[in-house]
Amino acid sequence: MTEPRVYLDHNATTIVRPNVIALIAETLGATGNPSSIHAEGRAKRRIVENARKQVAALVGGSPSSVTFTSGGTESSNIALTPSIRDARDPRPVTRLLVSAVEHPAVAAGARFRSAAVQSVPVDRRGVVDLESVEAAFGRHAVARPDERAMLALMLANNETGVIQPVAEACRIARRFGGLVHVDAVQAAGKIPVDIGELGCDFLALSAHKFGGPQGVGALVRAEEGLHVEEPLIRGGGQERGWRGGTENVAGVAGLGLAAEEARAGLDAFGGLFVLRDALERGIRALDKVVVFGEGASRLPNTSCFASPGVASDRAIIALDLAGIAVSSGSACSSGKTKASAVLEAMGIEPNLSSGMIRVSFGWSSKATDVERFLSAWSDIVRRSARKPSVSAA
Repeated sequence: MTEPRVYLDHNATTIVRPNVIALIAETLGATGNPSSIHAEGRAKRRIVENARKQVAALVGGSPSSVTFTSGGTESSNIALTPSIRDARDPRPVTRLLVSAVEHPAVAAGARFRSAAVQSVPVDRRGVVDLESVEAAFGRHAVARPDERAMLALMLANNETGVIQPVAEACRIARRFGGLVHVDAVQAAGKIPVDIGELGCDFLALSAHKFGGPQGVGALVRAEEGLHVEEPLIRGGGQERGWRGGTENVAGVAGLGLAAEEARAGLDAFGGLFVLRDALERGIRALDKVVVFGEGASRLPNTSCFASPGVASDRAIIALDLAGIAVSSGSACSSGKTKASAVLEAMGIEPNLSSGMIRVSFGWSSKATDVERFLSAWSDIVRRSARKPSVSAA
């Protein structure tokens, strides 16, 4: 009998929760536009507003500050624009500071001109340099006192799982009157997230990272005083003007229920560090291994490592043939041959980063998944050790 496959790529997309699948199917079976005032429309509107409450509860926000989107990429693109206005401070936002390890959805600066985007370095663990954050805000405040800067800083890295000091960075930004956007796509539903405690202005979320469907997410705002003069998607004024177009009601319902279940399961998810640590002990017993981000706070489910002499492309194929799904980094960069921009920003040498493997557990993972992985990894290490060395001619 063929063994079932082992899925260890939950940071790319996790398994949809059974209750979420059932709710989506039920919602698809009901007719009605949530903007219509008849009974069918009002029923759909109740579904949307209930999901808004569920999402807000996951991140400690206000339901009225939740905007539904197509996912984390769109959420960040809505927030990262010079057209953001703030009733508390009328100065325009003219500069974007971006940590060097941001997701591709953020790294390019979204709707800011490239000349207005500045990268902020990280240390070898992948943690943002707060002194550089402060210096960048300070230089902008001196050079352009009538303008504001915005910082884009992810809460947890999708490749290494490293958790960033967002609250500290937000306090720095506040001293200079800056705004902060946080990509919380990899963090929400995995660790406690509270937009008020973080002190940021925006949070981006994506349903498929915590058990919801793909193609739906949310942008959560901290203050009602924030508004956008140029929405990314113009339409009939849905989502309080932040995002036009009829809401994806079935997807939104799935997002809401997934948020509720993820919030209830935070303690259990936090216990996944047991599987992560067991995996890292196991691979170290087999070969020399470098764990990226080690020494920093990390998500409990994520291990990113390399074994010198083991190429990631061959290892991933071998693992796939053994029935195990892992990745070599961001799914949004799959198929590209260039080295990980995250590891490059951390100062990791190319000969080591080329062997990067990311294992990420999820709400459905179990101890036997680690056993299967270590068995397959042992074979890969053994075959790599047998490869003949190539001497110079």
